[in-house]
Amino acid sequence: MSIKTRLLLSYIAMTFIPVVLFAFIAVMLASVFFKDMAGVGDGRGPFWKASNEHSELIAGVKFTARTDPDRLVDSGFLKRTDEQLQLLQTGLVVMRNNGITFISPNLDAADLGRQLQDPQTSGWGKNTRERYSVSTVDFTFGDGSAGKLFLFSDMNLFYSEASRFFPLLFLSLLLVIGLTNGLLTLLVSRSLIQPLYALRRAAEQIKEGDLSQKVNLKRKDEIGEVGAAFEEMRIRLNDSIRLQLQYEENRKDLISSISHDLKTPIAGIKACVEGIRDGIADTEPKREKYMSMIAKKTDDMDRLIDELFLFSKLDLKRLPFNLEAIDLAAYLRDCAEEFRADPRMNGTTVAFAYAGEGPVIVIADREKLRRVIMNIIDNSLKYMNKTKPEIILELLDGEGAATVKIEDNGEGIMEEALPHIFDRFYRAEPSRNTDTGSSGLGLAIVKQIVEGQGGKVWAESRTGEGTAIYFTLPKTRQAVNGHETDLNH
Repeated sequence: MSIKTRLLLSYIAMTFIPVVLFAFIAVMLASVFFKDMAGVGDGRGPFWKASNEHSELIAGVKFTARTDPDRLVDSGFLKRTDEQLQLLQTGLVVMRNNGITFISPNLDAADLGRQLQDPQTSGWGKNTRERYSVSTVDFTFGDGSAGKLFLFSDMNLFYSEASRFFPLLFLSLLLVIGLTNGLLTLLVSRSLIQPLYALRRAAEQIKEGDLSQKVNLKRKDEIGEVGAAFEEMRIRLNDSIRLQLQYEENRKDLISSISHDLKTPIAGIKACVEGIRDGIADTEPKREKYMSMIAKKTDDMDRLIDELFLFSKLDLKRLPFNLEAIDLAAYLRDCAEEFRADPRMNGTTVAFAYAGEGPVIVIADREKLRRVIMNIIDNSLKYMNKTKPEIILELLDGEGAATVKIEDNGEGIMEEALPHIFDRFYRAEPSRNTDTGSSGLGLAIVKQIVEGQGGKVWAESRTGEGTAIYFTLPKTRQAVNGHETDLNH
């Protein structure tokens, strides 16, 4: 529910609920406060009972004045009627030709008489207006004289009860409005303020460098959207810091590994130079041997620096890929032919296997794909221990991607080392020597290049039997559905 809807509903509730509660409380107050007047409990209810009797009796007196006015000069009738009216807090005054012929004893005869007989009086006195409800009836006596009937109903009973009831009713109204609006305001404000407090606490923790506290408001309104955006920001910031720390750790590891790997050839070059300087290489064959060692160590350093430079650009995503559509079957077949003619493959059988017949069109960078295959084969040659070494390039055609399998029959890789062979500077042998000419970056570069082209790489190995390196390359849409070529991977 949105905040706008929630506020609208709260405004409606602030209007509707107090009205309903006030009506309920008013009814309850009336029933409790006027229980005697309302006839609650014993059923006799003097107020309403007297009110009904009062109405009936007054109506009877008025009827008599109109139909049989001469009875109003009968003292016995007037006395009986007055006794009944007094029981109902009502007094009777009869006038004939502007003279008072009868006045109830319970009325203030002097004051009322003066008000009734003074022709200059414009109205009843203040006390009369506040105390009595007056009904009048004009009639004519049997002898033709003018008559007037006044019925004074005492309102003190009603006023005394109402003077206590209405203030309580007003206080009840104020209480209902205050409690209802206060409670609704509290609930609405808490629903808005609490998540804001949670966001503030999270912001303070982030300011202090703590990114571990999750922000989960569990709301679907605007504040929930802000909380979700804040949580996404926290996650990205946390990932960014973690990645930065990883980069820093990698940088330290890179410097340490470079220092270690460069130290070996430099030490060899230094030893050869000292040997020549000290006269140890006192014959031409010895000097030629020392110079060959220096050249070899220099080549190793140059290759190591090239691989470090290439890996650094791949790791920082600064090496562009020239992706194009390639017939992978023809490409691997040509690679196999080139490797057979390579002097480094002397004595090594290089075979290509592909069960299909047609082309396999993939998206790849030709130059970097060759680097992938060369690094895998170089790694196989460095750890080859068979008298008849074999390397097989096999192409497996899939629905959305093609898989290349490069398998050797070398010494294999131990199971505990297999998950780490694509880590940089990782070597399966315990000692970090460079006798094999390995920088520890060959397969790490393979992983970076393959993943940079949208593929994935993995390895399978059996100790003593050989190792198989697999990598995939995405196929073009033309290869998938036969009508479009996509070169923009």
